[in-house]
This record gives sequence, structure tokens and C-alpha cells, in this order.
Amino acid sequence: MSEQLAHIRQVMQDADCLHTQSEVEAAITQVAAAISQRLQDSNPVVFCVMNGGLIFAGQLLTQLSFPLEQSYLHATRYRNETRGGDLCWKAKPELSLVGRDVLVIDDILDEGHTLMAIIDFCRAAGARSVFSAVLLDKQHERKADPAFKADFVGIQCADRYVFGYGMDYKGYWRNAPGIYAVRGL
Repeated sequence: MSEQLAHIRQVMQDADCLHTQSEVEAAITQVAAAISQRLQDSNPVVFCVMNGGLIFAGQLLTQLSFPLEQSYLHATRYRNETRGGDLCWKAKPELSLVGRDVLVIDDILDEGHTLMAIIDFCRAAGARSVFSAVLLDKQHERKADPAFKADFVGIQCADRYVFGYGMDYKGYWRNAPGIYAVRGL
């Protein structure tokens, strides 16, 4: 086994479980109910922010029982690192947003730079309204805009380096069945 893989396995072994799989699933169900109430009659375009939003979006979308168009976009600041850098668009939305209601699904609202840039892009592309749904909202004072809030939030999260349910540690453990925090971070 490589030294890197041994390190990645050790991170999981030492990690603190902040939210169990059943807690996360319950939060996703609550978010789905809130989204359904708000958007069921609006024919929204729903974007999953790759890669982090994939697991949350996959589980969330199966609980939305109204017509919607689903696609993805890929904008990142992390690129498998533990600290964010400049925003990098890897795949912009390809569907027309003109006059449409848009829902952007992402894994976490940390500082908010990425999600705010995506929302601004959707508005500039002609969206009638743009909503955001995040599995986690990290609680700290480093928000890019303290007034910015996601419209739908699953779990308020401690200010720790978290992974699981789509969030990664150096590209790994997106598949972890719960929300874990790296020990010491």
C-alpha cells in the first residue's frame, strides 16, 4: 500500500463522526420537503455542483416528486486541496436559463465564494430566480458576505474540515456514509 493511501485510511480511522448516515438522510428529507413546497409549481432547472454536490443531489432529487430539468455544472476553488484558491469553471451550464427558476445544489456553504459566483452567473444568464440548497452550512465568521445564506440547508455544521456525503479530504472519502471531521482540522 502506498504511503498516500495509508495516510488517507488513517484520516478516516481517526476522524470524528459529526453526523451519522441516518441524521444526514433525515436532513435531506427535510430539505426535499421544503424545496417541494417552494418549487413544485415552477418547472425549475436544477443544477448539481460537481463533484461535491453529486451525492446530496442524487439523494435529494429522488425525493422531489414534481417535474424539473436536471443538469450539472462544475466550478471549484479546491482542486483536491484543503484550502480554496481562485474560482475555476470546468463546466458551465448548457441549458438556457432565460426566464427560468433555478435551483443550485451543492455540498457545503463554507465561505460562499463558489456558490455566490454560480448564483451570479445564473442571474446574468437570465434566470427569473435562483435558489440554493446545501447539505451543510459551516458556522464561522469567515463568510465572503455575512448576509449571504443558502435558501435550503440540511445541517448547520461545526467549523472543522469535514468530509463525506460528497465532501472530500484531498480527493478521497466523498463516499463516507456520514459527515466526518478530520482530527486536528
